Amino acid sequence: MQQNRIYQTIFNKIQEDIKAGVYKIGDKLPPERDLALQLGVSRTSVREAMIALEVNGIVEVKLGSGVYVINDHQDAANPQTGFNTSIHPSLLPHLQEDAVITPFEILEARLMVEPYLAELAAKNRSEEQLEDIKEAFLMNVRDNLEHSTEHIGDRLFHIRIAEASQNNACTFFLNFLLSKHYTDFFSRMRSLYTPEDMPLRSQLEHQEIMTAIQAQDAQAAHDAMKNHLQNVISIFLERA
Repeated sequence: MQQNRIYQTIFNKIQEDIKAGVYKIGDKLPPERDLALQLGVSRTSVREAMIALEVNGIVEVKLGSGVYVINDHQDAANPQTGFNTSIHPSLLPHLQEDAVITPFEILEARLMVEPYLAELAAKNRSEEQLEDIKEAFLMNVRDNLEHSTEHIGDRLFHIRIAEASQNNACTFFLNFLLSKHYTDFFSRMRSLYTPEDMPLRSQLEHQEIMTAIQAQDAQAAHDAMKNHLQNVISIFLERA
């Protein structure tokens, strides 16, 4: 299986098994760990495949119970178009703007980029940008007190740090990654695997990041952001 699209291979395999009658409507699929061992893949890829199958109306994920077959065919897709026709045909397959990016790919990319952005923010931020970060953090706190499901303050906190890094290219990349949090794929993973205390945990980790940036401690800011994103990834993978 190709490493970068493993979840699609798992998706196709499960869909083929359902069509072949290996799994019938109403059947419970094997647990993630068993499928991972059977297919020789990671649990991360299996989890992404299960979410993709659910988003496409083939299975239903019941937290604490399992994954159940509810359909034996894929719902009609709505293909995205709008490619720039000036792109050379040999490059077009590699530069498609509507290529599916999985939730864990998004989080892994953020893990590579954001600690560096936090480090740069600690070095380069202005007093005005620090105030913007603090304002976003306070919005994050208010969102949690009001039990918001949109988490605007959380997103703005990360955006403000990126802006304070003074690196426009990295900021653009992060904003692109954050926009992918609003796909059906990512939204379903978040609704399934976000524990009740996760917003508060993130808030406390955000405070640690903000404190390091305020003190202009670049290494502490880098490490605090890295720890925060690693915790997010662990929560989404381990909760079942």
